[in-house]
Amino acid sequence: MSHKPKIGITLDSVDPDFQSDGSWYSKLPWYALRQRYCDAIAEAGGIPIPLPHNTDLIPDFSSLIDGLVISGGGFDIDPALYGVAEKHPTVTINSRRTAFEWQLAQEFYKLDKPILGICGGMQLLNVMMGGTLIQHIPDEAPSNLNHKQEKPRSEAGHTITITEGTLFHRLIGDLARKDVSVNSIHHQAIKNVANGLRVNALAPDGIIEGIEAINHPFCIGVQWHPEFHVSNVDVSLLNAFIRTATPHG
Repeated sequence: MSHKPKIGITLDSVDPDFQSDGSWYSKLPWYALRQRYCDAIAEAGGIPIPLPHNTDLIPDFSSLIDGLVISGGGFDIDPALYGVAEKHPTVTINSRRTAFEWQLAQEFYKLDKPILGICGGMQLLNVMMGGTLIQHIPDEAPSNLNHKQEKPRSEAGHTITITEGTLFHRLIGDLARKDVSVNSIHHQAIKNVANGLRVNALAPDGIIEGIEAINHPFCIGVQWHPEFHVSNVDVSLLNAFIRTATPHG
């Protein structure tokens, strides 16, 4: 008998003491998560469970949850975590959230439980495993392609190419054509891919759009936001993630 998998989704957080633009909701620290994350997991057949940043609860979360989504957010990974002392002026960090996601992802990785990193979540997976990041694409990797679209997230920003022979390519089957449309809302990207990971998707300008762990059942990161279902590839990826996370017994 199959049961719906419980899918943990990491929350973004705002501390109004340090982020004045977040004080509109509360003068006290608060969590945030776009509804679309939860809706997409539920539509794919999972039970979405938002996760607060309590590191002491990581053993409990790891036992309770069948799959992990590391969501995107309005912050960046501290460059010091990938060995870079200088921080670009556009970089903002959230140390508490990063520490929580880092430890939680490590635990899920060790347990061979499915992990899906979205946008900043993909970048965290790469840094966690020893990779580095481009801190600001317009300065470090200038391109005619706009990676931070102004149009809604539900619309495509550019196309990507799925790499043949990867897990991602196999999971989406015939949908793995060269003109897959994705949205694009990021100013950072992967620079050096960590050992143990491989690239599974590229933008036309060469920016890395997807990665996956070589020795893990399902540890995939994508630079775009598949929860908005811009194409059938997004739907197929989320369905595959839920299938992999579904407990049987």
